[in-house]
Amino acid sequence: MPVGRASDPRRRRQGETPAQRRAERARRKTGTTSGKRPGRQPSSRPRPRSSTGGAFKLSSTRRAAGLAMLFCVMALSVSVPLRTYLSQRAELNAQEQQRAELTQQVSELEKRKEELSDPAQLEAEARARLGYVRPGETPYIVEVPTAPAAPPPPAESADDGLPWYEELWNSVMGKES
Repeated sequence: MPVGRASDPRRRRQGETPAQRRAERARRKTGTTSGKRPGRQPSSRPRPRSSTGGAFKLSSTRRAAGLAMLFCVMALSVSVPLRTYLSQRAELNAQEQQRAELTQQVSELEKRKEELSDPAQLEAEARARLGYVRPGETPYIVEVPTAPAAPPPPAESADDGLPWYEELWNSVMGKES
C-alpha cells in the first residue's frame, strides 16, 4: 500500500467510497487556492474541537494524574529527610537527658568524695560498714533472736482413693477433696 495521506486511516472520513475520494481530489486540483496552502481549500464546516486542551494538549484526567504523581514524588523526596531530622531530634533529646542525669551523678559523687576526705567520717564508715575496731577495743556483736518459723502444713496424702483424672477434674472445678 502506498504511503501518503490516503493511506493514513486517521485522515479518511468514515463511510467514504473510493469514487467519492477521487472526486474530492479532482475538485481540489481544479479549485483556486487562497494562498495559504497549495491544494487546500478552506472548509465550510467548522472543525471539531479537540477533547484535549490546556497545557501540553493533555486531558484533565491526565493532567490530574500528572499532578498527583508530582505531588507523590515531592512528598517522598521530603519524607526521607524529615524522618531523619525527627529521629535525630529524638536521639538528641535522649542524649541531653542522659547528660543531665550523668551531671547530677557526678555532683553527688564529688559531694561523697568530700565527705570521705574527713578522717572522722572515714572512721565512722569503716566501723559501721566493715566492722573495724581500734586496737585494744573489744567488739561485741548483738544478734536479735527471730521468731521461730511456723511449721509447714502437713503434706496431704496423695492417695485419697481417687484416680488422677478425678483429682484433676476436681481441681479444675475448684472442689476440695
